[in-house]
Amino acid sequence: MTAKANKACILAVDDAQETLELIHRILSGQGYQVLTAPGAAEAFAVLETANVDLVITDYKMPKVDGLDLIRHVRENFKGIEVMMITGYPSIPTAVAAIKTGSQEYLTKPFTEDELLHAVGRVLDTQRVRREIERSPASSHTAMDGLLGSSSAMLKIFRAISKAARTKATVLISGESGTGKELAARSIHYNGPRSSAPFVSVNCSSIPESLLESELFGHVKGAFTGANESRAGFFQTADHGTIFLDEIGDTSLPMQAKLLRVLQNGEFYMVGSSKPLKVDVRVLAASNKDLARLIKNGLFREDLFFRLNVISIIMPPLRERENDIYQLASHFLEKFSEELGQPQPRLTDKVLQVLRGYSWPGNIRELENLVQSLVVMAEGDVIDIPDLPANFRFSLAPNGGTNRALEEVEVEHIRNVLASVGGNKTRAAEILGINRKTLREKLRGATLDD
Repeated sequence: MTAKANKACILAVDDAQETLELIHRILSGQGYQVLTAPGAAEAFAVLETANVDLVITDYKMPKVDGLDLIRHVRENFKGIEVMMITGYPSIPTAVAAIKTGSQEYLTKPFTEDELLHAVGRVLDTQRVRREIERSPASSHTAMDGLLGSSSAMLKIFRAISKAARTKATVLISGESGTGKELAARSIHYNGPRSSAPFVSVNCSSIPESLLESELFGHVKGAFTGANESRAGFFQTADHGTIFLDEIGDTSLPMQAKLLRVLQNGEFYMVGSSKPLKVDVRVLAASNKDLARLIKNGLFREDLFFRLNVISIIMPPLRERENDIYQLASHFLEKFSEELGQPQPRLTDKVLQVLRGYSWPGNIRELENLVQSLVVMAEGDVIDIPDLPANFRFSLAPNGGTNRALEEVEVEHIRNVLASVGGNKTRAAEILGINRKTLREKLRGATLDD
């Protein structure tokens, strides 16, 4: 086994030997220290003697099942994360697992990528919690994945600490890639609901026809294909926090239903006339100007006021010049560790370029850039020639302010496309437009291929 000292220790518990062997092979191949147990009794013994970071447990096992094992871990071992796997998937089982304390729920058979991604997400959450415990709120330069010592970020850290102590709804605004979801997670994990579920929902990625069912669930027979009742995200988040990302993309009818939840703490499952009560803290985010949407009749003013009890505006990276070195160093360490190679060093000239760049994609763009630089690095130093073309060109005079708006827009689109390797879907997301609009702009500027 090629485990690294900084890799997590994972305990896999399953009465099926072939499943244990599969998990051991996949995870140990990535450098994790993997221990196995054929049942809960053996797992209890391992937990008493080993420094375990994560328990992966099967659901159905003889004598003591997975839910009881999760409950035991949560009650007796502080800081150990848990995820459940099962060959008998069902919505009630998933909800029960999450409410009992499982961070992830994976159905058999699972692929290698599915297992690794699930484990990665759980361990990321664990890292966030451990950072919270180590770092006092009054002196944060890092909070739950948010990094920075600039005055703008210190203000954000203070706002998060204050918001976490309340039950009030919070509206997090800011451009794409500024860390709105990280801020929401920080509010949750610094607050009294930190041990309860945090459920993140990207409203723009779910088709409007499915969003109501996804949020509120549906009863059997509610529509064609509804062969069984299914809980929604609000039920899953009961006693915890639900994060509604890109809430500005929801329709007016959906906004009315969300307003009811905020006002009364109740909703209707699709196909049901019986209201359900939930105790959920709502955090929301948008990269759109909701005030403008209200003016245009596209967003309910009453919902806006319900959401905007506490307002947190995430600063764009171009206003955080002093944080760029810290962020770049963090990503250099992260991706070098993932690749198992020495961490390269950025020259002073590269740092100068990064500090002077406009960062249309914000932190997400910086992360993508550093990952590419680490992957493609040929030595232990990254210098100007190693940067993508749009960053090298940023060293040259940009023509000042005496340029037409169309020219500036074309340059901005070109820079964003270059930063994501020509991926138009990703570029459209960073620019805050859809692919169709991007294609039209590319054709108009003769930039399309």
